[in-house]
Amino acid sequence: MLQRAGWDVEADGLFGAPPITVLIGADAHATVYSGIKYLGLGAQRVRTIACDASGRILASDFARAIAAASGPVIAIAQAGQINTGACDPFDAIAPIAAAAGAWLHVDGAFGLWAQASPAQAALTRGVERADSWATDGHKWLQTPYDCGFAIVRDAEAHRRAMAITASYLPQPEGAERDPSAYVPELSRRARGFATWAMIRQLGREGIAAMVAGHCAIAQHMAARLATVPGIALVCPVALNQFMVRFGAGGEAGDALTLATVRQVQEDAIAFVGAAQWRGRWVMRVSVTSIATTPADADVTVDAVISAWERVARSQ
Repeated sequence: MLQRAGWDVEADGLFGAPPITVLIGADAHATVYSGIKYLGLGAQRVRTIACDASGRILASDFARAIAAASGPVIAIAQAGQINTGACDPFDAIAPIAAAAGAWLHVDGAFGLWAQASPAQAALTRGVERADSWATDGHKWLQTPYDCGFAIVRDAEAHRRAMAITASYLPQPEGAERDPSAYVPELSRRARGFATWAMIRQLGREGIAAMVAGHCAIAQHMAARLATVPGIALVCPVALNQFMVRFGAGGEAGDALTLATVRQVQEDAIAFVGAAQWRGRWVMRVSVTSIATTPADADVTVDAVISAWERVARSQ
């Protein structure tokens, strides 16, 4: 973006550079703010875009914010909100970003994999119009931890930002691709092998079936839990993540929710964790492991219901 504005950031850094406006959804994941800090753009200088009840960017607010910006603009959207699974309306916001000359990046840590399943692909309609994607392999692709992927439309911009040259390093010949020109490290393990192995093992149909199956399991679990008195589904299930709260609203509900999460963990039948959603504690459920079956899901739901009933009786 700075090159388009006539500034060589690789050579001259950010000192004196044209200010970059960063637009980000109000319910963005914390790691996006880390990335902004790593880039030296300042996590508290971003302009926050309003979101709907499930954490999706509101296209109308996005349009107003981008119209008010001057100079280079980077807009960050997400596929798969970490608590709700909701995906931003890419088909609405991507044309707005393109018309303004902004760079649209998508944090798709797990939600981008919806593209692999015909049953879920509509959730990320328009995401192909973004300038860059980030997604994880260690979630839905089942690869080891720290397998992540950056997919950038402008290959030269990607290479320019990452390439390292030194006299002792062998230079690629002809059209040969130099992997070290696209990553921060010169030394790294062969993450690509685990990725290839999982894709080879599962195939397109296997990955699609896994994604669709996990989404169906999440729907089933949420539907069962929502029928139990005192358990409330916080948002409709969009993908493979959902949240529930227990008991009353406000601080009383926070206490009951945290107590139920602790009880489930102490029972050690299944594992669920707590998270905060808009200032309130929730039980967050994520269905991501290829080993999880519908039967496992029912065992987990039974464990949660049992824990809640004991917590409720103790009040």
